[in-house]
Amino acid sequence: MVLLDLPGAPPHTLTTRSGPGHTIHQQALSEGTIFGLGGELGFSYLRHSAMSPPIYLVGRGPDLTGHFTRRLGITATQHATDDPDEGWAWVRDELDQGHPVLCWADIAELPYLRVRLSMSRHDIVIIGYNDHTRTATVIDNDRADPQPVPYDALARARSSTGFPAPTRHTTYRLRYPTQLPPLSTTAADACDAAASALRHPEPMLTGDLDTTPELVHGYGLNGVTTFVDDLHQWPDLFPPDQLDTVLRALAAFIDKAGTGGGLFRRLQADYLHYLARHTHLPTAQQAADTYSQLAQVWSDLATTATTDIDITTRIAALTDTAQQLPALEQRGADDLHILARDLTT
Repeated sequence: MVLLDLPGAPPHTLTTRSGPGHTIHQQALSEGTIFGLGGELGFSYLRHSAMSPPIYLVGRGPDLTGHFTRRLGITATQHATDDPDEGWAWVRDELDQGHPVLCWADIAELPYLRVRLSMSRHDIVIIGYNDHTRTATVIDNDRADPQPVPYDALARARSSTGFPAPTRHTTYRLRYPTQLPPLSTTAADACDAAASALRHPEPMLTGDLDTTPELVHGYGLNGVTTFVDDLHQWPDLFPPDQLDTVLRALAAFIDKAGTGGGLFRRLQADYLHYLARHTHLPTAQQAADTYSQLAQVWSDLATTATTDIDITTRIAALTDTAQQLPALEQRGADDLHILARDLTT
């Protein structure tokens, strides 16, 4: 049996990627600050009848771990395999050496989450195992306390072939530096990367997508507009019972699924408030205020999507709230671009 003793409350899934004890200005980094320093804020929207649910929404890019660790000088070695024994051996080896283990897992196979939605790129941190009870101990952003997970459930979660990619027992070995880089240059690079991802996004899907019937997809700032416009079409596309399911999925994508609330915008706002406190830059406070407002609008959308009112009234309220998003997201990207400049002057 191995159980690592990590100080403090379990952090957000993105925070756990940094490991305990990382500081800038001798202060522990909050979950939002760690997310912001990853520079992976973004936006992608997909709709297609072959998907279940038929929509997908995400507010960040695909490689937060890689970009965050690179910026902070953390060595991150990614391992993947289709051999469950090899994948589990990596976990045990790291834990036996005293290192928490970052892994991908499908949320549908994690019993403590009690969800039907499959999302294979969810990050968990394994901090212990017990061969007698055949359970691993997991830290997850969605639960305040460490969670016991049966070996067989964990193996299914780590071998999922669900959306958006097979988990393949993906495991990260993380080794931490003795000193972190300066805040200003690191934060400037992260803010510039986030602004660029919104203004000039890399598409989630590649290939000749125009030949895929009924596929609606959008990325970055243009993708936000695509989503808002498409939202008006949902009552004509989905029968009432399916529409209710789609709206509940929308709420989960915005305020659940490891987003920290508000489609990752609340984490971004926390990071920007941190920068405002430590740099005293007015442009940092301005960006923080914009992303606080964005987080609230996105969360309002999620709340409305699951409100117990008739479906027609819900859709009308949703489309009305969503109209604010394109201009606000544009302002947020502009604020990040200006802040990146000010952090380096």
